[in-house]
Formats: sequence, structure tokens, C-alpha cells
Amino acid sequence: MKSNLLKKYDVPVPRYTSYPTVPYWQEERPSQEAWAEHVADAFELNQEVSLYIHLPYCERLCTYCGCNKRITTNHAVEGPYIERLLEEWQLYLDALPGKPILKELHLGGGTPSFFAAQNLEKLLSGIYEGATIPADHDYGFEAHPANTTAEHLRTLHRLGFNRLSLGVQDFDDEILRVINRFQTEEQVLGVTQAAREIGFTSINYDLIFGLPFQTPTHIERNMEKINRLRPERIAFYSYAHVPWLKPSQRAYSEVDLPVGEEKRKLYELGRQRLEEMGYTEIGMDHFALPGDKLLVSMKNGTLHRNFMGYTTSETGLCIAIGASSISDTWDAFAQNEKEVEAWAAEVQAGRFPLIKGHFLTEEDQILRRHILNIMCQFRTNWQAPDLQCEGLYAGLERLAEFEADGLLEIQPYHLHVTEAGRPFIRNICLALDAHYWEKQPQGRLFSQAV
Repeated sequence: MKSNLLKKYDVPVPRYTSYPTVPYWQEERPSQEAWAEHVADAFELNQEVSLYIHLPYCERLCTYCGCNKRITTNHAVEGPYIERLLEEWQLYLDALPGKPILKELHLGGGTPSFFAAQNLEKLLSGIYEGATIPADHDYGFEAHPANTTAEHLRTLHRLGFNRLSLGVQDFDDEILRVINRFQTEEQVLGVTQAAREIGFTSINYDLIFGLPFQTPTHIERNMEKINRLRPERIAFYSYAHVPWLKPSQRAYSEVDLPVGEEKRKLYELGRQRLEEMGYTEIGMDHFALPGDKLLVSMKNGTLHRNFMGYTTSETGLCIAIGASSISDTWDAFAQNEKEVEAWAAEVQAGRFPLIKGHFLTEEDQILRRHILNIMCQFRTNWQAPDLQCEGLYAGLERLAEFEADGLLEIQPYHLHVTEAGRPFIRNICLALDAHYWEKQPQGRLFSQAV
């Protein structure tokens, strides 16, 4: 990567898990009636539903983490939290004009493996009672290598789970100590082998580049271990340093972090090694081996991106339950109360526990489609009249400079991101972000682009 381009484009940019991004949502608290109507309308278009369940509890605070979590060693919290989750799920079942087909299901956190296997079974059995489970379902969960047991794996596989995502981050003991995450290579290997023996068909490792004190030597060692273990997927994320939002990140100093060109070289090295091992880069920061569903979906054009990350299909309605989780009807977003107590109180009162949301305009939906296309396929087109709007053409004018820098090619009704432009995919999407350009943020909201 040319250093002058890195200096030019390495600016704070959203990650575009949604468009519009959360800071630009306009509904302080959507009404119960309006939200229920959007949910029902989305379901009428497609009875297949994606479900995300947020399980926020962790026994220890990992200082790098930007997720919504609750730190405790008191496992008595599991039962009441599950009861509230099932009550919230019932609110959605009551709003749907039919029985949902549970196409996708993901347990995220926090640390889902914080919960005992029998409690996860109680939760999922309750969820399944109100849904149809299709043969081609895709269910996965996030897990900590240090507390995921064979019982967890056997129980969840018996309940239809076929994917496992392990939060590895780095294999180096000293880096793990600095970020307050404690696990061993042996634990990662043990969970991986057990999952494969039990029947999981896709295992993902989360790795992070840009962690404190991380060097190319660490990346090389990480990739050597990846080559031995061969997980089907890799999520190779950029560490997002946002201590003004996540104070735990002040556990180390900015001078301890690789930044700019030094940080980007860590990613380029990791990508090179992964490609040498047979992995293919997918979208932004993801890789998969041949035959994995994520790679297949990218090749056949069905790859999708939502608040669960990259997924293999687009259901239209993504219901999210649990504190802080975000639901998506395509034309509307709604986020739950972030604090467990506030979320639980709303659910017990029989209300959707919403704290904010956004109803997308026609232009919002058009721009969202183009941003998704770029994030998933590195290209988009606007030949059809219903894919055109003023915001798109304003964005294309901003992208003229990107084209001059060789980062993309614009042809009549078509945009294609070049190989050189892939590291700047978030910047390219920013150019199409009409809300951002209408009202640019005055304070620090986003992490660096590269």
C-alpha cells in the first residue's frame, strides 16, 4: 500500500454495520405500535427470520473490547436473564402474523459460553417452540476458549448449531496479559478438536491486528498456528481504539499501539499468509477456505452484512433480543435498552424494550443497498431507476478523487472497487453517506479507517 494513500485516507470512519449509522438515527424511542407494524410488514414479505440473542455476561473484562457487556462471576444471573429473553421473544411472536421460519440464529455477547449448557438448552428450547426450524438453517455462537466445555458443544450441536466462533484475538501470552484475556493455545486446540469431533462444520477464529505491542513477528506466529489448526473461517479485525467510548482501553497507552502504516502492514502480512494457506478474502476483514458457505455465498452473490456481521443470506427481518441488541426490518432499525435492568423492566412490563431507532426514507434504502453491495461484493450498479437518487450522485462526485487515486473505477451506471481500493472500503462507503455529509460529527465517534 502506498504510504501517501494511507496518510490521506486513514481518518475516523464508521464500520457500516448499518446505514444510516447509529449516530444519525432520528427516532429517540420508536412507538410500540409503529415498531410492531414494521416488524409485521417485513414478515409478510418473507417468513424466514434471522434471530440474534445478546448474552452480555463475562467473568473478566477484556480491556480491548468494545461490546456491550456486564462483568460478574455471579452465575445466578443466568436464569432471570433467560426468562426475560423468552418474554421478549414472545412479544415478537405476538406481533408476527404467522409462525417464523428460523433461518439464521446467532448467540453473541459478552460471552455466550458464560451460560451453563443446561441454561442455553432451556433458552433455545423456548425459542424453538414458537418457530419452524428449516433443514437449511444456519446457527452459530461465540465462545471463549477458556470456558467452552464439551457439554456446551454437544448441547448446542444437538440443538442444531453448526458454526462456532472462537475469540482468539492473538496467541501471544504477553499480548493476552496486556489486554486482560487469559486462555492458552492448548485450550483453543482442545475446543477446536472437540467441536469437529462432535460435528461442527464451520469454525471461525477472531483475530485482531493493531493490539498493544503487536509486531509482524506476532502475526507470523499467529498465522503459523492458524495453518496447523485450519479453521474454516477467519475474522481478522482491526483493533478499534476508542477510549472516549470504552474507558477500559485506557489500560494501556496510545504509544503502545501500532498505528498508520505500521498497523496496516500487520494486516497486509496476515492477509498474504492467509492467502498462501488457501484462504480467500471476503468483504472486509474476513477470510474463508474453499467450500465454506461464506465463500460460496460471496461467489453466488448472496453474501449479506448486518449487525451479526457477514452472513450467507438476507432474510429481510432480523430480530434481536437482549440488552443493547439491534433489530432490522430493512426499512427500520430499533435498538434495545443498553443496561440490563432497564431492558428487563421494559420486557416485564410487556413492552418492546426500545431506546432508539430509525425509519429509513426511500433515499436511505437506496443508499443502504449500494453500501451493502460495496461491502459484500466490492461493486454496485444503479442502472435501474429505483437504484438512483440525489444522494447517490452526490456521493459519486465525492468518489472522483478515489478514482483518480486508482481505488475504484466508475463506468456508466457501475462502480467497481479495485484491489488497491479494498483497504479503503469504509472510506468509499463514507462518500455515499448522505447523513454524514449533511451533518458531519463535531466530536470523536468513529475509529480510524485503516
